Amino acid sequence: MAQTRQPTTVDVAIIGGGLVGASLACALGDLIEAEQARANEQARADERESDGEPRAPLRVAIIEPQPLPSVDEVGAYQPSFDARASAIAHGSRRHFEQLKVWPTMREQASPIRHIHVSERGHLGATRLHADELGVEALGYVIPNAWMGRALHARLDRLPIDWHCPARVETLEPAHGGYRLTLDTGEIIQAGLTVLADGGRSGFKERLGIESDHHPYQQTALIANVEMSRAHDGWAFERFTQEGPMALLPLTGRRMELVWTHEQGDIEEALALPDSLFLDRLQRAFGDRAGRFRRVGQRHAYPLSLITARETIRPHLAILGNAAHSLHPVAGQGFNLALRGVMDLAAAIETARANGRTAGDARTLAAFEASRTADTHRIVRFSDGLIRLFGIDHAVLGYTRAAGLVGLNALGPLRRTLARRAMGIER
Repeated sequence: MAQTRQPTTVDVAIIGGGLVGASLACALGDLIEAEQARANEQARADERESDGEPRAPLRVAIIEPQPLPSVDEVGAYQPSFDARASAIAHGSRRHFEQLKVWPTMREQASPIRHIHVSERGHLGATRLHADELGVEALGYVIPNAWMGRALHARLDRLPIDWHCPARVETLEPAHGGYRLTLDTGEIIQAGLTVLADGGRSGFKERLGIESDHHPYQQTALIANVEMSRAHDGWAFERFTQEGPMALLPLTGRRMELVWTHEQGDIEEALALPDSLFLDRLQRAFGDRAGRFRRVGQRHAYPLSLITARETIRPHLAILGNAAHSLHPVAGQGFNLALRGVMDLAAAIETARANGRTAGDARTLAAFEASRTADTHRIVRFSDGLIRLFGIDHAVLGYTRAAGLVGLNALGPLRRTLARRAMGIER
């Protein structure tokens, strides 16, 4: 272990350099560059005596325990058949445009131009189409590794303090913020500390921040599959008695499968030979998307609704899965997190413009106020879908089918729901 050094003072310390943490650092990029340019201009004009000591530009640090790929590897990126991917809404594309990373991201983005929602055993269905809303795509599916590389390539051009690989060993309240001790021996004094580590570090619990846990008694099986025909930008959401299934378009004829199972059934599904697994999948999903020809590695994740009872404290903010972990049924988890990233960055920019610090109580209160309604709406929506379609009752099944048919027939209502799912209407 390196010897302990003098503390480094930063305005914002981000614990976690994954998709959420890197997005926040990119969201602060324009502010960092603008303040740096002003500081340089003041120094050149020698305005210190007339206007007083200029304020130092915003300083941001990221602490990430996992080694990151070289930026040079972005150009040589080759997605594997099994690459995990995430669905981002059209509104998230707009945010990535603001972060100046979308031109790179779209190189590996598969557009979702149509969405088909149905329930097994019933005829009702709802279809959503991008052209109805005047957009290129309702959303996009992008490999997680490619999103990370695009974000890190942008960060590589910003004056940000990277501590990677490094792990925060202790996080303690201190005057004006928090004191972070790293396993490298470095000490960081941060005016605002952001937990963006997916909740894996345990710091939320160590700080006494409790969360509400609602296990769904389900596990998500995730794998990439190859289809017998081109998907043409279709995504499918299908509700079954065992749980919802989703197929998301990837490059070529690949699609990402998210298939929820009752907890006791998942081990058998993971152990099945590929041919038997594909047969079972075909029976469960049907032929609407074509025939399932190949399946890649299968991964399983237990599903719960987890919501932190606190997302801010003085000098502390919580983002992403550390704040709220949702069922993947509606694909809203990362999109919700990204909106939180943008709102926090906007609150910090407003605070700096008004002479306040990033960790000021008013700054964080403004951030929380901007997030409350959106977060509650998305949590209720995703949780409500699971509970509604999880009730096995014949009459209710026909009611749900009629609802899907009616929704498909009512264009204005369908388009309103689509705009909300796309993240362009709250």
